[in-house]
Amino acid sequence: MQLNERAALNLSHVREKKPLIHNITNFVVMNYTANALLAMGASPVMAHSEDEVEEMVSFAGALVLNIGTLTIDWVNSMLKAGKMASKLNKPIILDPVGSGATSLRTNSAKKIIKEVNLSVIRGNASEIISLKDLDSKTKGVDSIHSVDDAKNIAKMIAEESKTIVAITGPTDFVTDGKDVILVSNGHPLMGCITGTGCTATAIIGAFLAVDENPMTATATALAFFGLAGEMASKKAEAPGSFMIELINALYTITPEDLKKGCKIN
Repeated sequence: MQLNERAALNLSHVREKKPLIHNITNFVVMNYTANALLAMGASPVMAHSEDEVEEMVSFAGALVLNIGTLTIDWVNSMLKAGKMASKLNKPIILDPVGSGATSLRTNSAKKIIKEVNLSVIRGNASEIISLKDLDSKTKGVDSIHSVDDAKNIAKMIAEESKTIVAITGPTDFVTDGKDVILVSNGHPLMGCITGTGCTATAIIGAFLAVDENPMTATATALAFFGLAGEMASKKAEAPGSFMIELINALYTITPEDLKKGCKIN
């Protein structure tokens, strides 16, 4: 099956099955990513208490771990949920937001990678580099490196951790350590609103819930989200209205639109 056909099929399956996506994510994006998942057809739940994460993840289709507004308690919840999801063979995606900026973020991301059976790690170039390079730093949660800078490290992490690594940027880079898929969908305005990276991670989580191949799930999810950005830009020329139109596009894109519009190679 061609990847554009797989993308269309994955979107159809998300809308048919409405998988529950368990998010342990950050305060900044919690509302927006929940709305994005609802708009595309999935069912979001934001649950981070240690007292309920094991039970919640047991009936979720996928688990999204996002360290954007991190505390030690949240790390413990992520590990607890991640270990239960691993035990139940449920797909898990990690977003190492701001890894490289502080030791708490970097060490927490590395601990999760070591102790949880991740399906995917998605980050910007600086975040991915920081997972391997002790001297690498980031500017808060923004990348100061290019996708090209991080390609080799992404391949190393993928091979060592037996997971898919996705670096998002002008052209997204997805690898299992050997093979590579490039996704060219997107629009510059996506970098002008907060939480687009986190939203991409949540959308990958939804596609992971319906596609057993984490590499094709990741690439097709990124193409879907990037295409939504392209469509939103046709109706909005500034960040405020673009943010709303992006949600609208996630709702209105059809599988046939995605089949024709995705740019994957």
